[in-house]
Amino acid sequence: MKNDLSDSIVAISTPLGEGGIGIVRLSGDGIFDVIKKIFRSSKYKDVNQLLSHRIYYGVIIDPDNNKTIDEVLLMVMRRPNTYTHEDVIEINCHGGIVSVKKILHLCLLNGARMAEPGEFTKRAFLNGRIDLAQAEAVIDIIRAKTETSLDVAMDQLSGNLSETVRKINYEIINLLAHVEACIDFPEHDIDDITFKYISEKCDEVTSQLNNLIETADTGKVLREGLRTVIVGKPNVGKSSLLNALLREKRAIVTEIPGTTRDVIEEVMNVRGVPLKIVDTAGIRETHDLVEKMGVERTKSFLQSADLILFVVDASRKIELEDIKILEMIHGKKVIFLLNKTDLPLQIDKNDIEKFIGQKPFVELSVKENKGLDRLEDKILNLFFEGNITFGDQTIVTNVRHKVALEKAKQAILDVQQAIHNKVSIDLLSIDLKNTWEYLGEITGECIDEDIIDRIFTQFCIGK
Repeated sequence: MKNDLSDSIVAISTPLGEGGIGIVRLSGDGIFDVIKKIFRSSKYKDVNQLLSHRIYYGVIIDPDNNKTIDEVLLMVMRRPNTYTHEDVIEINCHGGIVSVKKILHLCLLNGARMAEPGEFTKRAFLNGRIDLAQAEAVIDIIRAKTETSLDVAMDQLSGNLSETVRKINYEIINLLAHVEACIDFPEHDIDDITFKYISEKCDEVTSQLNNLIETADTGKVLREGLRTVIVGKPNVGKSSLLNALLREKRAIVTEIPGTTRDVIEEVMNVRGVPLKIVDTAGIRETHDLVEKMGVERTKSFLQSADLILFVVDASRKIELEDIKILEMIHGKKVIFLLNKTDLPLQIDKNDIEKFIGQKPFVELSVKENKGLDRLEDKILNLFFEGNITFGDQTIVTNVRHKVALEKAKQAILDVQQAIHNKVSIDLLSIDLKNTWEYLGEITGECIDEDIIDRIFTQFCIGK
């Protein structure tokens, strides 16, 4: 994303479609020159005199023919107290596709250029209002699927992760200063006390990095959702389970085996944890071409699943199809569900325990809505030890941040190894500087422009 911060940029910041309101947002040095050409108000003649953080009533006109396009409210926000740290104007118009697009077009014709994806937030970062970790939290807020996800994203937007990282980096800077002083004043002997001090500080930093890294798996689930696949042979109640978990009739349910021929994906909230849940075609040998394609898609989804809900029919004995599925999901996190317990049992529970390797299973009757609470408990215990109340704990949700933390940890371990090998003290500064740079990648203090561009292209246009 190559652009000039002096440009005036514009974009539609609300979803296109019919609605109560549409917003066209502008930011940059020349936005008042754009607005004065297209905004008219009987009370305010000179837009340059409009006060900051005020809303003004008027109309948008086409300057070529003086035709009124829409009644609007103009929100004026002057630098530096704005989202981008630049002058910002938001045109609040009626929420229709034609009017919003026409206003955008007039802005483009009269001096503004189209904003790139995420460019408003990128300007906020480049102008120093937020750091890179906070900027990425904006995406998490927009995409949050549960209140817990939103809480964690807001925690990062407030700067808690950045503050934690900066505190660690402050320790690294102090260590670097200590090492550099030893290098600059070689007349003072570098004794074992110096190496012991550096080693102890490195232990403290390693512990802090470990604390952050350990939250990353949980954070990833909260940010991206727990990819959950419902699997089983045909007609064991997979689609009924999906409908019960969603509390709506999303999937077609019949007594005919093979009704579900393709995968159905939905997002649901399990006590604050987003589940990206997939109902799959029942796995069996079939000559039906469409059903066969669905079975193949099911197998591919199993490979990328975070969690598998393996449904077994309690009213039928264990069959070869069940055994084949068990072989497919070996090594995965699996919750075994014994469904249709409202019917006469044809399956021996002792046989089930042997079949699944003595692992506990959850008894269900989806038809009678029994056992779903136990299933939700099982999911939380499996991934979060039943507890997702984080309090003041800082959670790492971004894979990029986790990678940077792991690199920083390895660099600190390299320092420890160098001390153990009794290398020259000047070599320690290299690994300490690497640690500082890796942590700086999280906040954006030490990062390539290409990486910054890739991060902001994930945003929608207008944010």
